[in-house]
Amino acid sequence: MKVRIGIGFGGFGGVAPGEFVALVDRLEKLEIDSLWLSEQLSQPAVAPFAGLGFALGRTSRLKVGTGVTILPGRNPVLVAKELASLASLAPRRVLPVFGLAPGRDADRSAYPVPAGRRAAVFDEALTVVRLLLSEPRVTFHGEFFDLDEIGLGERPARPLDLWLGGAAPAALRRIGRLGDGWLASLVSPERAAAGIAEIRASAADAGRHIDDDHYGLSLRLAFTPPDAETLAAVRRRDPRADPARLLPVGWAAARAAIAEYIAVGVTKFVVHPAIEPGGWPAFLDSFVAELAPLEN
Repeated sequence: MKVRIGIGFGGFGGVAPGEFVALVDRLEKLEIDSLWLSEQLSQPAVAPFAGLGFALGRTSRLKVGTGVTILPGRNPVLVAKELASLASLAPRRVLPVFGLAPGRDADRSAYPVPAGRRAAVFDEALTVVRLLLSEPRVTFHGEFFDLDEIGLGERPARPLDLWLGGAAPAALRRIGRLGDGWLASLVSPERAAAGIAEIRASAADAGRHIDDDHYGLSLRLAFTPPDAETLAAVRRRDPRADPARLLPVGWAAARAAIAEYIAVGVTKFVVHPAIEPGGWPAFLDSFVAELAPLEN
C-alpha cells in the first residue's frame, strides 16, 4: 500500500492569505505530496474551496484536499459543481473530505440545518453530491433536497473519491455506507484499528468495498510540550488515550507515531504542525528530510 504524507494548513489556526501564495509555491518546488485545507471560519485562514482553486491553478503536481470541510448547511448541488469543475481543471489532484460539524460551536450557525437533523442532512447531501458526480442527470426527492433533472454539464472523467471525517460509531458506520475513505483525527492507533474494522464491516453490510489504502489520519505535530489546556482538550476527546501518542513532540516522535499507525492499516497522513508565523519555510525543509523518506 502506498504511504503518503501531506501538509495541513488548518490544525492550529490555519495559514493566513499573506503567507499562502509563497507556501503553495514551496510545496510544489519541494515535491511534497499534498496540501490540506481545513474549515477555519473564524480564523484568518484561506477557505478550503477558494484555496483549492488557487493552489491547483498555481501548481502542476501538488494534490490539494479539504481536511475537512463541512457539508451540512451547504447546497450539495453547488458543492458537486465546484468539485466537478476543480477535478476537470486538475485531474487526479482534488481530494475532498467532508465533516459533520465545525470544530467551534460558535461557528455552527453559519451552517444552518434543522435542529437535531444534522446527521440526516449530511447523509442526504452526500448522496446528492455522489449522484451528481456520477450521473448525467439526477432526479432526487428526499426529506431535505428536491431535484428534477439536474446535471452538472461536464463531470470528472475519473470518479472522485469522497472521504469523510469523524470517529464516533455512527460516523464510522456512515463511512462504510456512504464514503470512499476515512480521515481520522486524534485517535490512538488502537482506536484507528478498531475504526477501520468497523468501517469495513459497515461497508460489507451495505454491499460496498473501501480500498485498503483509503484510511488516513490528521496528525498534529508540536516541537514543544503541549500546554495544560491542550492536554485537557485531548483527554476530553479520548480519556483512555495517552496524549503523548496523539500529540507527538519532535520529528523522532512523529516518525514513531506514523510507524504505529501504518502497522494498523493507516497509510495516508496529514501533518498539522504547531509553528509560529514565519516558521513555515524551515519546517517544510525539515519535513522533506525527516518525514518524506517514509513514503514508498
